[in-house]
Amino acid sequence: MEKIFEIKASGDRLPTDMKSYLYSLGLSVTLVKKAKYGGIILNGSPVTVRALVHEGDIIEIYTDSATSEGIPPMDIPLRVLYEDEDILAVDKPTNMPTHPSKGNNLPTLANAVMGYYGGDFVFRSVNRLDRDTSGIVVIAKNQISAAALSSSMKKGLWNKKYHALVDGIPSPKEAVIDAPIERVCEGNIKREVRADGKRAITKYRVVNEMNDSSLCEVILLTGRTHQIRVHMSHIGHPLCSDFLYGVPSEKEFFLRCIEISFPHPKTNEKIVIKA
Repeated sequence: MEKIFEIKASGDRLPTDMKSYLYSLGLSVTLVKKAKYGGIILNGSPVTVRALVHEGDIIEIYTDSATSEGIPPMDIPLRVLYEDEDILAVDKPTNMPTHPSKGNNLPTLANAVMGYYGGDFVFRSVNRLDRDTSGIVVIAKNQISAAALSSSMKKGLWNKKYHALVDGIPSPKEAVIDAPIERVCEGNIKREVRADGKRAITKYRVVNEMNDSSLCEVILLTGRTHQIRVHMSHIGHPLCSDFLYGVPSEKEFFLRCIEISFPHPKTNEKIVIKA
């Protein structure tokens, strides 16, 4: 058994039963079922999910050890930006997929992370970047942290900042794009701005002007697939050499996640990670 979580109980709803408290932390039904067989420790003693939890109680969660199957460890240089017991944040290089996929033979970030931990690890990336996008990827080091981080992301508590090289110089040089995004058609990876799409909001600011291109700081206020690429193309300034939303050129495609902030899955303290 592997300890994946430890917390000092607190909250307005205490006392309550262990099952309800674990669900309130964001644990999945599957994880609670796995942990209840001798894996829930309350103040040093094994208990069932019916045990009563009081303010200040120490809860430890254990589950069977596991590793990611089908992701062999590889000795690939890995730039670690932040690490604690619950989170690993790394700087993903360009031209590297985040995780293995069908038809892809390139080494992935997942392979590099498995190599970093010697193969004894479950790869759980909370955010993902396209192969050609570089920058910050946040990885949960246990199931509870993964659930809490995913929950806070869905609630809009994450902030993400990017640098993007775009064709031309946007006018105005600072604005908010509020335009819904949807797939072009079922099965197609390409997206488009469309009235029946999901709301998407992007804030941009020109930070450096060149002859026929500009570097923009972009902040995502929502998290749709290809959001930056779709929105910048929508206003007439696609990312340079974007094969889906722009035009081919000799310029280098450049999109980089430079900053992410979010509440820590255990302490709720604001974590700011910069690349």
